[in-house]
Amino acid sequence: MTDEELQKRVENISETFFHRPFVHKAYFHSRLRTTGGRYVLRTHNIEINNKHYEMFGLEELDGIIKHELCHYHLHLTGRGYRHADADFKNLLRQVGGTRFCQSVKPKIKPTPPRYMLVCQSCNMKYARKRRMDASKYVCGKCKGPLRLYELEDRNEASSG
Repeated sequence: MTDEELQKRVENISETFFHRPFVHKAYFHSRLRTTGGRYVLRTHNIEINNKHYEMFGLEELDGIIKHELCHYHLHLTGRGYRHADADFKNLLRQVGGTRFCQSVKPKIKPTPPRYMLVCQSCNMKYARKRRMDASKYVCGKCKGPLRLYELEDRNEASSG
């Protein structure tokens, strides 16, 4: 989808669901990372994250457009346009926009621990990613002394 097609889609959604014209610019902004779209207060333009369209399709895109158009129309009419405002929540519910968009961040596996603290009294084990001075700490279960071990195989931490 091009910026021109996006502009037409935003204008159509604005007329259909809000019964008001969208007279500013809507375009894809490839550097958006943590959000599906953004309404810019100074310029009244709407920026859309193109990754959301590529990954999730038109239905997700329409939900994001409706969300940003709620900000747009409420701001221009002088009503509560922020996420916490009742006007915003009510209008978003009426037009069927999405409150939150799906994440485009890849799921990152957590790094396994490299160290193991073992209580010398009760054998309680504490997995750690960072090296630490065990002499400064005691066991949370029995208050016994701890000893630090470096794990050879990182899968060893999950089995114990």
